[in-house]
Amino acid sequence: MKLTTPPLAPKVIETLANLQIHCVQDLQAVNPCRAFLLLKKSGLSVTQSVFWQLVALCSLKTVWDLTTEQREYWLQQLQNTPLVAIFPAQNQMETYMHTALFQATLAAKMGEVPVGAVVVHRGEIIAAAHNRCIADCNISHHAEIQALAQAGRVLGNYRLNECDVYVSLEPCVMCASAIAQARVARVIFAAREPKMGAAGSVIDVFANKQMNVHTAVLGGILADEAQTILQDFFRLRRENNKLQNCQE
Repeated sequence: MKLTTPPLAPKVIETLANLQIHCVQDLQAVNPCRAFLLLKKSGLSVTQSVFWQLVALCSLKTVWDLTTEQREYWLQQLQNTPLVAIFPAQNQMETYMHTALFQATLAAKMGEVPVGAVVVHRGEIIAAAHNRCIADCNISHHAEIQALAQAGRVLGNYRLNECDVYVSLEPCVMCASAIAQARVARVIFAAREPKMGAAGSVIDVFANKQMNVHTAVLGGILADEAQTILQDFFRLRRENNKLQNCQE
């Protein structure tokens, strides 16, 4: 079912279309809270009445059919919604992610867990790094931490609020916290980390409203490529360990 006027204003429908939200099913998939916040991020001046129109459309109701309990529920959902952002075009994100994946392959060649990260400032890569925990005997030398440090030196500021971080694997708690402290604008990651991921897989540092978080997150960009690099690395490690045990 396409979005129509009424109930939505033509400018709202146009802006939603630019966000790839063309029908009620798209709106339901995005969630009315995120859609409303994305409209605001797009620079559109929207009031709470637009929010209720979005909620009603997702609920397949009219605004007048929404009960007091439903309104209270959706207001709470809106308050709890993590920070949203308008992300770059898919091909642009993939270009930056390829650089992060290349860094991951460099880590694998060194025997490090293959994770790579880059920092992008105003469309330009200003830092690129990969895991060096083993080489440097330093658990803090994850790809993200090193890339943040490089970017800070380039910009002469530890605040990276005009920067995006691309990383081949969902950040852990340490890296997510550092990214949040640096006030990075957007984090784009490839593969999810089901054991240690701190951007939604295990916990979500960036969605915790008790923290002063300024970072929006998007996952799944070139996830298959990143997963292949990780799987190949750990398969080779298991084979080498097995061969070593046989020789002993």
